Amino acid sequence: MTKRVLSGVQPTGVLHLGNWLGAIRNWVDLQKTHETFFCVVDLHAITVGHNPNDLKENTLSTAALYVACGIDPKLSTIFVQSHVSAHSELCWLLNCVTPLNWMERMIQFKEKAIKQGDNVSIGLLDYPVLMAADILLYQSDLVPVGEDQKQHLELARDIAQQRINNRFNIKGNDSILKIPKALIMKEGAKIMSLQDGRKKMSKSDPNEGSRIGLLDAPELITKKIKRAKTDSLLGLEFDNPDRPEANNLLTLYTILSGTNKESAALECKEIGWGKFKNLLTEACISKIEPIQKKYNQLIKDPDQLNFILEEGRTKAEEVAESTLKKVKDAFGLLEIN
Repeated sequence: MTKRVLSGVQPTGVLHLGNWLGAIRNWVDLQKTHETFFCVVDLHAITVGHNPNDLKENTLSTAALYVACGIDPKLSTIFVQSHVSAHSELCWLLNCVTPLNWMERMIQFKEKAIKQGDNVSIGLLDYPVLMAADILLYQSDLVPVGEDQKQHLELARDIAQQRINNRFNIKGNDSILKIPKALIMKEGAKIMSLQDGRKKMSKSDPNEGSRIGLLDAPELITKKIKRAKTDSLLGLEFDNPDRPEANNLLTLYTILSGTNKESAALECKEIGWGKFKNLLTEACISKIEPIQKKYNQLIKDPDQLNFILEEGRTKAEEVAESTLKKVKDAFGLLEIN
């Protein structure tokens, strides 16, 4: 049987090169060989302070960029997380069987809680359980994750096996929830900041120059690449721990230009930073231009975009409600016929 894949991105800002090259580009390939569900995870975006109007705009923009980047609504189910109420409902059920100490050991919570101080929300603590609900609702076989999300997937696996299947599968029939596996995408899986080659490119970075947005104008892309951090050495190379920026920018060039690693390393072995940045800029603008063209067509046609999301919601809801019913039955919740 075809393996099912689920993934999503938060609508906390415009998607950037890291989102595209590290995730969405791989989703485009996966949809040809797997049953794919891709959601805009807006419920995750409200675990921190946010602007309601921006959230609505970014949610629609993110969905449009999914399609513009090559996610085909005829091949994949594209939907908004909050449009399927089963996400919130299953999250509550999982909350009731997930030990608090499992949550307190989550690395990302500890890091973000330090930044937020006394304003940290229960939602931020509970974020991984909602993520587990997202994954488990669709009986996912595989979940594309980066290194920073592996702990969250392990939590989803533990909840499914130890707290649901082992505890409630009294009759010994088929498991209530499928145990998902990680799908680690190697090439371009972690695109780093333009200002710090050791730090992941992120929408939350306050420095706009640290990332290239998929909707950035050509002149802005040119400016950001021109100001990207470099070192004083001539030529670029891969995998030198003392030259993280060289490795990051050369990796970007390799992917965006469509060349292989060996050819890129040879081409840029003795090149100056100024000339290289011109090459990277040209490759970046050329690759992003078709995405922006398709995006602009979609965003000006709200009826088409709404149709895609409504169709996606219907498909997602059908699968999600089936799973939710199994869990509610296992928990002993009364259903009236």
